[in-house]
Amino acid sequence: MTKGTFWSPLRLVLGGSLPGVFTEHGVLMLANVLKSSKAIEVSIKIIDIFVRLREALLGNKKVLLKLEQLDKKLISMEHDVKMHDGAIKTIFELIKEIMDEKLRPRSRNSIGFKTKAAGQ
Repeated sequence: MTKGTFWSPLRLVLGGSLPGVFTEHGVLMLANVLKSSKAIEVSIKIIDIFVRLREALLGNKKVLLKLEQLDKKLISMEHDVKMHDGAIKTIFELIKEIMDEKLRPRSRNSIGFKTKAAGQ
């Protein structure tokens, strides 16, 4: 048998291979063709699953878009933090110097009366 033996116009229109994916519309058309109560019941469940799957994918797109926006915001904030980081470090160093000066004992003149023996 040759390839020409099984040639049909339908094969020419649909291509040479079977579809790999169905949509909810294809499932509905299949249920209409089969016309059994079980086929209709199963197709309704499959359509519901397709609808839920589409909603979940759209919901994930919204979440991913929001995450992308947050990521951009964090990147810009990170730049600001790095810019202010040096200034904050300088402030802490100055505070530390001031604290060290306050803790260092000063040489002071003694208070009180001075006697001649102590003054010599």
